[in-house]
Amino acid sequence: MKPLFEFFVKLCILSFVLWGVIFSVLGTGTIDLHSIFLAWIMVVANTIAGYLLFDYAFDKESAVFTKFVFGGLTARLLFLMVLVAIIIIKNLAVINDFVFSFFAFYCIYVIVEILGYQKKNKQKKNTA
Repeated sequence: MKPLFEFFVKLCILSFVLWGVIFSVLGTGTIDLHSIFLAWIMVVANTIAGYLLFDYAFDKESAVFTKFVFGGLTARLLFLMVLVAIIIIKNLAVINDFVFSFFAFYCIYVIVEILGYQKKNKQKKNTA
């Protein structure tokens, strides 16, 4: 299976599991689902962007790879910080639910992103 497709499959499975846990354990009356969904969509988009940047720069020379991966990381984090600030300032979500779920999702999805990187590196070593 291609690493990009496998990454998206794992992302979808993880998302279904996480949303299943959110609906079954937390219940809909105790949390604001809009705030959690907003945090989730931001983190998933960030994770996909990070993996696509890594995938694009993977076979490039070292300087290009570094610019895309670390420059992309910097740009993605700045963009997320601006979005979080806008959401908090404009009161677009319940702050406690949004911030807690944002950090929880970010910690979980960054692990999936790193595992995707490792899988792609391992496949390259196996073919070489």
